[in-house]
Amino acid sequence: MHAALSADPHADTLSALSAEMLEVDRLIAHRLSSEVALINQISGYIVHAGGKRMRPKLVLLFARALGDPGNHRHELAAVVEFIHTATLLHDDVVDESDLRRGKATANALFGNAASVLVGDFLYSRAFQMMVSVNRMRVLEVLAEATNVIAEGEVLQLLNVHDPDTTVEQYLRVIRFKTAKLFEASARLGAMLSDAPPAVEEACAAYGRAMGTAFQLIDDVLDYEGSTELLGKNIGDDLREGKPTLPLLLAMQYCSAEQSAKLRKAVELGDTEHLQEVVTLVRTCGALEATREAARKEAELAAKSLELLPDNEWTKALLEFAIRSVGRSS
Repeated sequence: MHAALSADPHADTLSALSAEMLEVDRLIAHRLSSEVALINQISGYIVHAGGKRMRPKLVLLFARALGDPGNHRHELAAVVEFIHTATLLHDDVVDESDLRRGKATANALFGNAASVLVGDFLYSRAFQMMVSVNRMRVLEVLAEATNVIAEGEVLQLLNVHDPDTTVEQYLRVIRFKTAKLFEASARLGAMLSDAPPAVEEACAAYGRAMGTAFQLIDDVLDYEGSTELLGKNIGDDLREGKPTLPLLLAMQYCSAEQSAKLRKAVELGDTEHLQEVVTLVRTCGALEATREAARKEAELAAKSLELLPDNEWTKALLEFAIRSVGRSS
């Protein structure tokens, strides 16, 4: 993300954000420390494996845009990254994934049991850090977000290998599973600045829309990206039997015979005919329709910024929204 934004005209703001993220990374390294060597090894492996750090950046950007006077933003930015990392550890076990961010997953290297337990450690460490901020509403927001994410994981599990999953059911999953932590991150930045309720809700709306757009593009890239750029195997969603929006729309747009093939692929998690499935999804207009849905979410995110002060941090948030739908990794 830093490299992608380096040509932005708001160089001072981006430099300041980079400095803020260095402080967050320093704090993450400090808070990861445990007397149990395996915990240090696994949590350090996944936290330092790369990633866009989108959620902590939202905490920082909203806090700065709204004039946060305190120093808790770095702690809470680290908290949301820990929560996100814990979900990744658990997701990879559930999905039996072996590649993430271009590296072997923790469960592939260390085993499922260790990955689940270290995910639990990261959750509990995140809650220890929340308590240190000493604000009940912070606990309320992050406790609710963590609970909703867990519900989203279970909802997704119920949809696996089910070609009759509706678009509404799919959207509910991603709003729970992905968008909720984006929403909480944006809300935290507003809360730290003691923003009025209407502004706080606008920030939360931005996070929800951005998280939804982000996941929609992820689902597109599962069919048109590359393993090198994405850092994960192309077709993973199909292999895992996940009926994502591109597949659901393709089943609507294709002929009856083609739709039957796609339904079977979802039911079986069929990667033997992956290229045929990918070709169908690419040629029937499903990817374009999914990108358009993501663009609409990004527009909603941009509109929600109208209540925020007109400053360089708000402009950076606008750029975030615009670039979220044009990314290739």
